[in-house]
Amino acid sequence: MTVVQSSPDATLDRFADWLGEVDVRLVRADLGDAIPGPTEVGDGLVVLGGHMSAHDDAVAPWLPGLRALLAVVSATDVPALGICLGAQLLAVARGGRVELAAPPGREAGVVDVRWRPEAEQDALLSGLARAAGPRRSTAQASMHADAVVDLPRGAVWLASSSTYPFQAFRIGSAWGVQFHPEASRETLRAWADGHVDVDTEAVVAQADARADEVEAAGRALAESFAALVRTRAAVRVPV
Repeated sequence: MTVVQSSPDATLDRFADWLGEVDVRLVRADLGDAIPGPTEVGDGLVVLGGHMSAHDDAVAPWLPGLRALLAVVSATDVPALGICLGAQLLAVARGGRVELAAPPGREAGVVDVRWRPEAEQDALLSGLARAAGPRRSTAQASMHADAVVDLPRGAVWLASSSTYPFQAFRIGSAWGVQFHPEASRETLRAWADGHVDVDTEAVVAQADARADEVEAAGRALAESFAALVRTRAAVRVPV
């Protein structure tokens, strides 16, 4: 499985342990590693977050290649997961629209992600959606100001929050999640410290108060994605 990282502080974080025995090839695009071709990603693809926008090609010249990779991989049987920036890149790659500095403002801290009925039958998110119970929501870490405002044609809308509607979606074999299931308390604090419009202590207090919920949800998503990668590897016919 290939993981593409675009910023030094937007790492696999807790996913590094939660993905279990899946072999991970890390591509540090921010350090000059080449974006792989669609046939080079292996049995899965994860595109992590980053500080740039989904259209910031001048700042991050690897983004066109990464969008192209997501467009192709999402049309195959290879499971792919875009997290925050990764979700926005996936949306744009497949014809959706991302708004920069969206009017609702930055979504920071722990948010309640509300699952739509479609999520209960979803290959990746059904476990989380069904475990949410009558509340139909799950606590997730979040830190973003840009947002997907139009899903690509053919995408399945899977989750929302009170601030932003498109918290999770699926298109083809790829999923986009606007939240950060991988983020630890320490990572969330560091991100909050980097934004003058964020109350770091409030963010940390939310993370502490709901630590068990956030960890359980993130672990469940990582394990579910790892299972999809293993399944794909098991059925793949060698060339």
